[in-house]
Amino acid sequence: MTETPAGERPLPQVTDRQAWQAEIDALRVKEKAHTRAGDALAAQRRRLPMVEVDPRTPLIGADGPTPLADVFDGRSQLIAYFHMWHLGKPAAEQCEGCTFSTAHITELSYLHSRDVSYATFCQGPYAESARYRDFMGWTVPWYSVPEESVDRLVAGRHFGILVSYLRDDDKVYETYWTTGRGNEPMAPSYGLLDLTVYGRQEFWEDSPDGWPRRWGSRGGQFRLDGRPTAQWSRIKAGRDDNLA
Repeated sequence: MTETPAGERPLPQVTDRQAWQAEIDALRVKEKAHTRAGDALAAQRRRLPMVEVDPRTPLIGADGPTPLADVFDGRSQLIAYFHMWHLGKPAAEQCEGCTFSTAHITELSYLHSRDVSYATFCQGPYAESARYRDFMGWTVPWYSVPEESVDRLVAGRHFGILVSYLRDDDKVYETYWTTGRGNEPMAPSYGLLDLTVYGRQEFWEDSPDGWPRRWGSRGGQFRLDGRPTAQWSRIKAGRDDNLA
């Protein structure tokens, strides 16, 4: 990707600090309202009903078949991301959106402190997809969803969903799910980009004329030079991306 040389980039208007702070203060009122609206949505989420899921639904992990209830690892709640998989495809052709989301999930201690476990439920066979996990250097719990479990867990939706579960004694319930832009809380890169002057640099954004717009919204925003962007640092580190 070619960067615009310094001196040719579009720039915001320059003002003095006092006038700039006044603009920030006016925006902050709207930001606080946006935060409170998000709090209200979260409160509504906590009041949703739930649907029961078979706790014996099998997944495949490092130690073989594992029932859904065991993925909670003794905790009362579980968040699972359903990672898409392109069977038999090389690492460079794996799902760029799922790679974008999953690559951000590293530290689970804060979830654990709230009695919440986290796991990736991958669409592909365990042996093949686990090699991708290892290539990427991901450390979160990783399971594959065998064909017999797809209907019970995905339930007519598609991989690429983010699901919340609750365990109560020997019963398991699904309490919430989302997908698409609903998955953005997984990826703080987007939240940080939204704080910058050029934003995400995607075509759909409402930006001033001349602002850089380099990315579409159908997967290209997560790829660079022919493969998911996050893979390049792994290639540079000398990791083998052969999934065969």
